[in-house]
Amino acid sequence: MSYKIPLFDLNFDEKEGQAALETIQSKWISTGPKTAAFEEKFASMLNAKHAVALSNCTVSLHLALKLAGVQAGDEVICPSLTFVATVNSIRYVDAIPVFADVTSYENPTIDPEDIRRKITSKTKAIMVMHYGGFACDMDKIMQIAQEHNLKVIEDACHGPLSEYKGKKLGTIGDVGCFSFFSNKNISTGEGGMLITNNDEYASRTKLLRSHGMTTMSYERAKGHSTAYDVVELGYNYRMDDIHSSIGLVQLDKIETDLNKRTEVRKLYVKLLSEIPGIIIPFRDYSEFSSNYILPIVLKDGNAEKRDQIRAALAEAGIQTSMHYPAVHQFSIYKDFYCDLPVTDYLVNNLITLPMYSKLTGEQVHYICNTLKKLL
Repeated sequence: MSYKIPLFDLNFDEKEGQAALETIQSKWISTGPKTAAFEEKFASMLNAKHAVALSNCTVSLHLALKLAGVQAGDEVICPSLTFVATVNSIRYVDAIPVFADVTSYENPTIDPEDIRRKITSKTKAIMVMHYGGFACDMDKIMQIAQEHNLKVIEDACHGPLSEYKGKKLGTIGDVGCFSFFSNKNISTGEGGMLITNNDEYASRTKLLRSHGMTTMSYERAKGHSTAYDVVELGYNYRMDDIHSSIGLVQLDKIETDLNKRTEVRKLYVKLLSEIPGIIIPFRDYSEFSSNYILPIVLKDGNAEKRDQIRAALAEAGIQTSMHYPAVHQFSIYKDFYCDLPVTDYLVNNLITLPMYSKLTGEQVHYICNTLKKLL
């Protein structure tokens, strides 16, 4: 179906293509100088000590768990209201995902009090996901982690440059993980980044992303080394210079893009507040956010009603989505199922409306007016 207003619009122009072409013409296209520049610029923008570029966010989460020392049989507390990759990464290290509920319909980030209730002698880490680019209650979560000697991993794939009390998301816990998938605020097609202020973590991540080798191809090609050792069982998790060159262009655009998204959200909130029968998550949120998505929640609804409204919006040319199906309800995670009443209501009543910086005021009015008529 062709939509009058799509859910997302890629923030690309000729600059990304030119950057990729220049990298191809340089004749060095694998991990090299562009990747190093991308890492340095991303770390600087987040006020972080280290950034390590990787092939996607899922592998960043995997390596974060290895850095945190999570092993087979350990428990990691995580949300269910997230993309499945968050939880899959826990299984990659043969650990046990322990699902915590979200705080409320108005705040669908992981509930610190439910985290506290789920801690056992086997708990090794807490993995949070900053839903939509809106921060979890990191003060409470970090306090709980310190009390129980737990590592904190931030899945910040929705939140580049988003803030919590002046700190960038991804820099508050032990490790932060970012996604550059095609529909993210920063896109390289595929790609990810691991952020840390821990020198040892950064060094080990660089080792693990490239087969556990002590030097990389670019260093050897430039004559900085002629041999290498393999000192740990590593992976092929590298980002190449073509993707990194696109990432550099995207970083030049991100602040302008996010400021425009902020204005789009302000108009949305104003208009949606006039519609009875819906909840606007993070309505009164005052921190800077990436505004990755624009979710609403039906009051006194159910999945059937939600699907009918989405179908009617589609007929009106408006593409919507639902972020996300609950991970604890997937067949593969039936052995880890638990009762999560707030999450369960949300997954049946969430609708994600279009959100991107190019949305016009006229389009936002059309979306909200259409939704108001339907409700």
